[in-house]
Amino acid sequence: MSLKGKTVIITGASSGIGEACAYAFSAEGANLVLASRNNLLLEEISNRINHSGGNCISVKCDVRLEDDCKNLIEQAISKFHTIDVLVNNAGISMRATFQSLDLEVMKQLMQTNFWGSVYCAKFALPFLLKTKGSIIAVNSWAGFTGLPGRTGYTSSKFALLGFMESLRVENLKTGLHIGTIFPGYTKSNIRKTALNASGISQEESPLDESKLMAPEEVAKQIVLMVKKRRKYQVLTFTGKLMYWVNKLFPDYVDRQVYKVISKEQNSPFK
Repeated sequence: MSLKGKTVIITGASSGIGEACAYAFSAEGANLVLASRNNLLLEEISNRINHSGGNCISVKCDVRLEDDCKNLIEQAISKFHTIDVLVNNAGISMRATFQSLDLEVMKQLMQTNFWGSVYCAKFALPFLLKTKGSIIAVNSWAGFTGLPGRTGYTSSKFALLGFMESLRVENLKTGLHIGTIFPGYTKSNIRKTALNASGISQEESPLDESKLMAPEEVAKQIVLMVKKRRKYQVLTFTGKLMYWVNKLFPDYVDRQVYKVISKEQNSPFK
């Protein structure tokens, strides 16, 4: 499947996986609509792509807001007239025990990670059905196993997977492609911007970011998912192992996940 001339919308495109996806899809000749709350960074990326011969627009969008998501889709149609791919990548994380967590933090996680994807999919769906296009959700290992200290994040990713599964089955006969990718820990700002129990960004990563997966590798796999119309992609050997072991030996996985995360720098539990 060629992506040349196809219109691709990417949320959370101002950094990390979203930014890498912008460059990867542009290299395939796609028209890009980039969305993020950080309009300054978004415009820099858009200008860089356009100056290198790409075709890209940026739209300031807070996916927590339904009207912003509606405007994003309207801007895409106004500029390129069709939509072929929607990459729901925008997301935030958190680190705190549920006992100490302000419930407003939980709501923010659900509003961004779950509802942001729902809003964008809802408004893009009529156009994607016309092109028999693709909706890709960037999920996480937290989408298939519970992570302690990240109840809000895990809940939002489980909900996102359920939404995508239902949407996929609903569209078995429409030609719409629904895909979910499960990256491992990836170099990005998501841990630095992760919310603490009070909803304040922690501003530092508990992990050694230099040892994590490059966002460019995740972007490469997302492009392949679209071109080959794959339903699922679990990245890294550890991720694949966790996925299957979790199905067969869930108690063992619980203990191992607890052990690993409790050893993180400034872990919210021991």
